[in-house]
Amino acid sequence: MGVRNKIVRVGFLVFAAAAAADALFLAWLWPDWRALARGPIPKSRFIQSYETSLADEAREGKRELPALRWLPVPLARIPRIVQRAVIVAEDVRFYEHDGIDFEALEDALHYDLDQGRLAIGGSTISQQTAKNLFLWPARSPLRKWHEVVLTLAMERRLPKSRILEIYLNIAQFGRGIYGVEAAARQYWSVPASALSRRQAAELAACLPSPDQNNPQTRSARFERRADKIERYLEAAGE
Repeated sequence: MGVRNKIVRVGFLVFAAAAAADALFLAWLWPDWRALARGPIPKSRFIQSYETSLADEAREGKRELPALRWLPVPLARIPRIVQRAVIVAEDVRFYEHDGIDFEALEDALHYDLDQGRLAIGGSTISQQTAKNLFLWPARSPLRKWHEVVLTLAMERRLPKSRILEIYLNIAQFGRGIYGVEAAARQYWSVPASALSRRQAAELAACLPSPDQNNPQTRSARFERRADKIERYLEAAGE
């Protein structure tokens, strides 16, 4: 009994230490929600990471990555057709859930079980916004936990319109291309406000694998996805 109690006690202490360390990490990540709700669009961790990679290349005398393209704009300058296209592509129940779409998670789980692998994550726009803003690309259960905590906190403190505004300005649409304004100018040489329905569908079709699927690569998967999004928009009268 003495040995077993000692093991239990050590296990509890390890768990408590890990929980305390995690709480400190979350406290370090915790943003000023009031500023985030009203201030300028901040650079995401992903944008900051890309800038670091560019700086590393410059120090090493390399130039392999394209320049960063990021032009944040207010939601009022992003047309409804672009907003709807991205919501259709990424999170059709965006305005109905509280940050976590349990129906989408269940669908993703069933798909993964059918495929025999972890293929779909079922992340909402809110989750992707939290991940891009505060976290890093690495996949792990701990990072997913941090994503969930930050997503739920964000949904309580920011209106849906602000979450969508941030997401549309920090989502990646190609190598070094962040936000719909930079993407519109890069791919079609027009501002996002001038995008057609087809262009909006193609923009949304970049997600979630923009390096491989975008208006420049025009992969078969990209074309099929753009066609599907455009048909949905047309059927909805957009």
